[in-house]
Amino acid sequence: MKTPLNPTLAATAVLAIACACLLGSTPLPLDRALAGLIGVGDSGDVIVMREIRLPRALAAFAVGSALGAAGAALQGLLRNPLAEPGVLGVSATASLGAVLALSLGLASASFAVPIAAIIGALAATALIALAATRTGSMVTLILVGVGVSSFAGALLALIMNFAPHPFTLADMVGWTMGSVANRSLADLAFTAPFLLAGLMILSAHRRGLSALALGEEAAAGLGVDLTRLRIAVVAGAGLATGASVALAGAIGFVGLVAPHVVRPFVGHDPARTMLPAALLGGVLIVIADIIVRLAPTTAELKLGVLAALLGAPVFIWIILRGGRADG
Repeated sequence: MKTPLNPTLAATAVLAIACACLLGSTPLPLDRALAGLIGVGDSGDVIVMREIRLPRALAAFAVGSALGAAGAALQGLLRNPLAEPGVLGVSATASLGAVLALSLGLASASFAVPIAAIIGALAATALIALAATRTGSMVTLILVGVGVSSFAGALLALIMNFAPHPFTLADMVGWTMGSVANRSLADLAFTAPFLLAGLMILSAHRRGLSALALGEEAAAGLGVDLTRLRIAVVAGAGLATGASVALAGAIGFVGLVAPHVVRPFVGHDPARTMLPAALLGGVLIVIADIIVRLAPTTAELKLGVLAALLGAPVFIWIILRGGRADG
């Protein structure tokens, strides 16, 4: 008897978030941790649990879920298992928006940097959506995304090159490396509407992605509006990815790895891949953040760095495995 995938991943997600709340540089007994979590324990325990650990764990899960779902949707849209949110330039432009806000000295303004990140993501999303209406070629759409990503990366480097002082540069570099440290429930509340809107758009069009897996002609024959589907998926992925960058900075490879892991368990159906990929993506980022917090380093390792260190070898393995399959 097969174990239900989604309930298993959901239970794993709850367990991972619980472990993230219980584990940390300052050990807390289980009874004190639970008391602090419900707000009836020592004031110090309450602060640690409700203002530091819980928001950080929830932020990590939200970011991973957004990237996992966006990656699954883009892989279904582009019919390419190597596609991920960064492929359309949304991650790069969101990071560009955040870094530009930092360079203008807006870091002290409430939510200025996250707002700039979301604006950057929406700008890229609008451009890619426009390209989707002008071309019927997925290859062209990917190339436009690569061009947007490269241009945003170049502007990012230019802004860093002219950073007004070292402290601003350090903030910029930190943002591009990704982290959920010091995130609050207010940060989550701000980005949640954008993230949920993106996920709802993707979920509403998952059946169209299943039809598209049969080919564009077959999908059109089944009544799928391909132009509308492209715009919707790109917009949904852009909103979800922009919200994740606004919350945690740039974190790569999760949108690539999570869908690839769950796809064999759902019969390679894009519609059934999205939810488990979101759950697994959230679990992966929560676990990665636990490792970041517990790693015996003098300075805390950035979450995006660890994600790249773990994700890049998997990315290479996917390419090599695909190459053997093609051969």
